Amino acid sequence: MSAIQKVLILGGGFAGLEVARGLAGAPVEITVIDRQNYHLFQPLLYQVATAGLSPADIASPIRSVLSGQQNVSVLLARVANVDLARKLVTTDQGEAPFDTLVVATGARHAYFGHDEWEPFAPGLKKIDDATDIRRRILLAFERAESEPDLVVQTELLTFVVVGAGPTGVEMAGAIAELSRRSLSRDFKRIDPRMARIVLVEAGPRVLPSFDPALSAKAERALTDIGVEVRTGTAVTACDRRGVAFGAERLPSRTVVWAAGVRASPAAKWLDAEADPSGRVIVGPDLRLPGRDDVFVIGDTAHVAGPDGRPYPGVAPVAKQQGRQVAHQIRYGLSRPFRYRDFGSMATIGRKRAVAQLGPLRLSGFPAWLLWSVAHVYFLIGFRNRLVVALTWAWAYITWQRGTRLITGGSRPASERDLSTAQGVRRGRAA
Repeated sequence: MSAIQKVLILGGGFAGLEVARGLAGAPVEITVIDRQNYHLFQPLLYQVATAGLSPADIASPIRSVLSGQQNVSVLLARVANVDLARKLVTTDQGEAPFDTLVVATGARHAYFGHDEWEPFAPGLKKIDDATDIRRRILLAFERAESEPDLVVQTELLTFVVVGAGPTGVEMAGAIAELSRRSLSRDFKRIDPRMARIVLVEAGPRVLPSFDPALSAKAERALTDIGVEVRTGTAVTACDRRGVAFGAERLPSRTVVWAAGVRASPAAKWLDAEADPSGRVIVGPDLRLPGRDDVFVIGDTAHVAGPDGRPYPGVAPVAKQQGRQVAHQIRYGLSRPFRYRDFGSMATIGRKRAVAQLGPLRLSGFPAWLLWSVAHVYFLIGFRNRLVVALTWAWAYITWQRGTRLITGGSRPASERDLSTAQGVRRGRAA
């Protein structure tokens, strides 16, 4: 252990923070590098996107989280390259040396080779994504209120969520509740309850990683709150006017992408083998093959489980990997990673959720209550736990969402295009 002097951690997400915290008191010098100054609780990002929570409710400054550790420093910087031969990481703030490197730089949304869709169908991986989507959703209702063209108004009040994993299901359910309850009395010319929410999934069922019986219950719950579920439907085109499925087109001015992820450029930095999603293929002990001094974990890593399939890119996996890497660094060990699966949960809306915990299967109010308690518990910081719990309690009593703010200095490309199109149309009418 005495040979390890500098531990450099790239990424302040679940995995990176667990490594840093797991090395508290160890005789090492730790540097955490992240391009953001905060740790984000991504499972609740969709609530920011649908005006349920404020960004500050689900994020904490990394410096504050690690302030009690004397052996940790934090650097706000963007990684440009990794020189393994010289043991240096190049950032926009200079070079950072390491004896042991931990890469936990996460992932972004992926469009399966159609990156040109991103301006029209934003994904949900960071706070800026969430506030952008919130702006688009709320602006759609505002613009519909003043739109004289019924065709355009219908497009504005049609919301499409692509991908029916937990993020997509939770997003679709939250938009449905926002339109049918929170905004139902706020407008005079339109009825927000008439908004159309469409959840699109290329696979045969929603929540494909869940038990089929729970997937069926989740689909029924979505239908009950007004979400139109379309499975076995792959998106073939996406632009400012909606999405297409082959020859069929679904007009919509607000599309949210929740269909796939791609890893950070870590494989390129490390000149390492990667899977089709860009995740670095690592050994069972989470080390880069051929290197004892480089670990890759979290959404950045492809780690094969006992069945040969990679572990899912979820927070519990990242946290457990972070704890194991900290243990291996502290004690100079090498052992295969084994994920202890405590279960999966997804909420569909008020008093509606599904949960599978080993052999136990829950749905409805018990699953929703369990989901709520678990997410409050795993938030970082007492302040965030208290605020989120009180906000949810208030929303439960009143049906109100307190962060219905349209913020941001510029509008999305789809809105600018829409404004231009409307100007041309009205100019012709004149």
